[in-house]
Amino acid sequence: MSERPERDQGWRIWWQLTRPHTLTAAFVPVLLGTVLALNYAEMDWLLFLAMLIASILIQAAANMINEYFDYVRGLDNENSVGIGGAIVRNGVKPKTVINLAYALFGVALLLGVYICIQSSWWIAVVGLICMAAAYFYTGGPLPIAYTPFGELAAGFFMGFVIILISFYIQTGMINVIAMFVSIPVSILVGAILLANNIRDLDGDKENGRKTIAILLGRKYAIYFLAYMFVTAYGFVIILVITGAVTPWMLISFLSIPKAVKATKGFIGKTKPMQMMPAMKATAQTNTIFGFLLSIGLLIGYFS
Repeated sequence: MSERPERDQGWRIWWQLTRPHTLTAAFVPVLLGTVLALNYAEMDWLLFLAMLIASILIQAAANMINEYFDYVRGLDNENSVGIGGAIVRNGVKPKTVINLAYALFGVALLLGVYICIQSSWWIAVVGLICMAAAYFYTGGPLPIAYTPFGELAAGFFMGFVIILISFYIQTGMINVIAMFVSIPVSILVGAILLANNIRDLDGDKENGRKTIAILLGRKYAIYFLAYMFVTAYGFVIILVITGAVTPWMLISFLSIPKAVKATKGFIGKTKPMQMMPAMKATAQTNTIFGFLLSIGLLIGYFS
C-alpha cells in the first residue's frame, strides 16, 4: 500500500472544504442585485448583509455536500486534483462534513426568516427551492451535476435567482431591467461549472456522468466556453445600445483578458493539473466582470 500523503491540519481543512474560490459566485450576484436596486429604493444595509451571508453559506454548504457525495460515490481519492478529496486526503469524517453542511443551511434559513419578515414570505419558497437545488446538484439518486443541465442550474440559481431576490428585497418588485442585467452574470456562473467539467472530463466519463463537456467532447466544449464568454459581453453591449443601462457598464470589458486567458488555458491541455490555471481564470472572469458591472452601475447612479 502506498504511503498516505501528509495531512493538512487545523482550520485550513475546513476553509478548503468551503471551496473559497467559488464563494464569489455567491457574493457577486448579491452585490449586483443590490446595486441595481439603488435606482428604485434606498439601500437597506441589514438586508444586504443578511442576503450576502445567507448566499455564501448556501454556496459553502453545496460545496461540502459535493465533497461528501463525491466521497460516497468513490469519485475522490488521495490524488484528486484541486481542493476536492479532503475526506480521503485529510481524514475528515464524512458524517462531520455533511452535518456541517446542514448546519450552514440552518444558519442560512434563520437569516432567511429575517429577510422574509422584512420583505415577503414568498422569499421563503424561493429560498427553499434554492437550498433543494444546492443539495440535489450532487446529492440524491440523479445528481444534476451528472447531467447536461449542471451549468444551466448553476447559472439560473446562483446568478438569475440570487440577483432578482437581492433586487426584490430592496425594492419590493421585479422589473425587466433587473432580469436582463442578471443574464450575463448567470452565463458566467455557468461557465465556471463548464470549466470544472472540462478539467474533469476524463474522470467524469469513466464514472458515468453525462455533462455538456462529455457530450460535446473536449474541443467543442472549449469552443462552447468561448461562446459563453462572447455571449455575456455581447449582452452587455445590447443593453447599453438599447438604453436599458448606463454606458458605464461597458467598464466590465476590462475583464476580457481573463476570459481570453481562461479559454486559451484549456487549448491543447489534457491533464487536470494543466487546466487548473484556466479553471481559476474562468472563476476570476466572473468575479471581475460582476464587480465591474456593479461599479459601472454605481458610477451611472451618481453621475
